[in-house]
Amino acid sequence: MVRKILVGCGIASSVLYIASDILISWWDPNYSYRDQSFSELLAPGSPTRPLVLVLLAIPYGVLVTAFGVGVWASASRRRAGRITGALLVGYALTGAVTGVFLSAPTRETLEAGKETWRNILHLPGTAVSVLSILLAIGFGSTLLGRRFRYFSYATILAIVVFGVWAGTQIGQMGKNQPTPWLGIVERGNVYAIMLWVSVLAIGLLRAQKSE
Repeated sequence: MVRKILVGCGIASSVLYIASDILISWWDPNYSYRDQSFSELLAPGSPTRPLVLVLLAIPYGVLVTAFGVGVWASASRRRAGRITGALLVGYALTGAVTGVFLSAPTRETLEAGKETWRNILHLPGTAVSVLSILLAIGFGSTLLGRRFRYFSYATILAIVVFGVWAGTQIGQMGKNQPTPWLGIVERGNVYAIMLWVSVLAIGLLRAQKSE
């Protein structure tokens, strides 16, 4: 039962993230879900930062960490499963630390060139988190059969494509210029991760029922 609860945290984490992202974006009338990145909701000085921390960033990190432990516990003697679980925990922890302590600055701060060392470390921290989830998906692709393996490969491709696409607009953000569709593009990257985590969790729960 404990293992099932831990694995179920994977589904809960994805539902929490997407629902909170949409609701918090809607709460701030000056924020554009379509044209602004998620990190701008969490930027120091943003009116939505307290909401993101309490409703999303911290709870999401806890849920994904629990899910990673559940994946490890479900792996039995399978090395790939244990590595996947460890990488998921690494992804959760680095993402939480980056979001809470190394938040990206606002566009106004970027334009004025007033970033702090914490702001500057946001991109390296994000890179470590993304690398962790990409490796987790790679190792985790072997856990549920051939169709899940192909789905995992497609997820990795989506993360890379949307990530590169979003990266092309970093220059405009630094100049406080419009970034049309940046929010949708970046969320294509993030929501692909949410979907993969949910599918893995569902697959593991089904496998446990058949044991």
